[in-house]
Amino acid sequence: MTMRPNSSPRPKPWILGIHAYKPGKSTASDGRALVKLSANENPLGTSPAALEALEQARGEAATYPDPGATALRGRIAALHGLDAKRIVCGTGSDELLNLAAQGFAGPGDEVLFSRHSFAVYDIAARRCGATPVEAADTEFAADVDALLGAVTDKTRVVFLANPNNPTGTWIPAEEVRRLHAGLRDDILLVIDEAYAEYLDPAEQRTGFDLAAAHENVLVTRTFSKIYGLAAERVGWATGAPGLIDVLNRIRGPFNVTVSGQAAALAALDDQGFVARSREHNATERSRLAEAISALGNHGLSAVPSEANFLLVEFKGDVTAEAALDALAEGGYAVRHLPEAGLRHALRITIGKSEDMDRVIATLRKLCGESA
Repeated sequence: MTMRPNSSPRPKPWILGIHAYKPGKSTASDGRALVKLSANENPLGTSPAALEALEQARGEAATYPDPGATALRGRIAALHGLDAKRIVCGTGSDELLNLAAQGFAGPGDEVLFSRHSFAVYDIAARRCGATPVEAADTEFAADVDALLGAVTDKTRVVFLANPNNPTGTWIPAEEVRRLHAGLRDDILLVIDEAYAEYLDPAEQRTGFDLAAAHENVLVTRTFSKIYGLAAERVGWATGAPGLIDVLNRIRGPFNVTVSGQAAALAALDDQGFVARSREHNATERSRLAEAISALGNHGLSAVPSEANFLLVEFKGDVTAEAALDALAEGGYAVRHLPEAGLRHALRITIGKSEDMDRVIATLRKLCGESA
């Protein structure tokens, strides 16, 4: 075989356009372990029932999991009033978001999403060779008119995070329905509801109802946030049979582990834990928002949030970088997102009550106020 000089495997050009996802940090620059308020994890941990299920599942480590996550899909369907045949489970909702783009877009197509939305959307578009397109936002929230105005003949997938990460903003049901109504039937609308359980329960069915009534709506959810199972990587999606069929064709064959399925089943049965987590989040998020508002004369402000974090802007003498360093010195890791066009802001996950006390005290001290 003749070897060509300097030859090597060449990646597809669109792969080289991907900037790898950067997770929230958990250590300081000097290596110190920090309390992680950078990844939107549940500060209350995990349901005791789910932890017990995890422990019991250790004995099944040598066996492959149910490839269809049959029991888990059935339990999800029963809880939410859905059809189990219209549900697919994934390795976190991230896998399903990527598969949605891969299944319905490719080279020459466009994948549309709002500015300041989840970084995975850009990656998912580029991963399948499609072109990512950002529409303008309005005060850090998805702007339906801007999204519809950015639709072209090449648009194949539209991603909507609702509530949105990393801003925490949320658009009401009528706006979600208006967005869908303005899209062509051949455009897939993916409603990413990773933080939906933090909403008032009365506001949690918009995506489900759209997905049940239309052929071009896919709703994704995760067990990583309010259910406190981030380590197990379990997500799910619901949509029309044709959409679910496509995702099943291209997902990993054993993509949800034995332990993940067992823990998720137990977590679904402990809705008391979910309610306590939602209540804790609402209380502490409100308290942090009020403390930020009180520092408004120093240029601090919080974007109204419906998720389990606040995006805090720093537009005065105190910079986001200075606050990032001060919080790290105080023992806390929060998320700075300059790569998302948010250099002047920090995303702060809602933590335990005592952690919020210390975060607030640190920010007050940084602004020259009494802690």
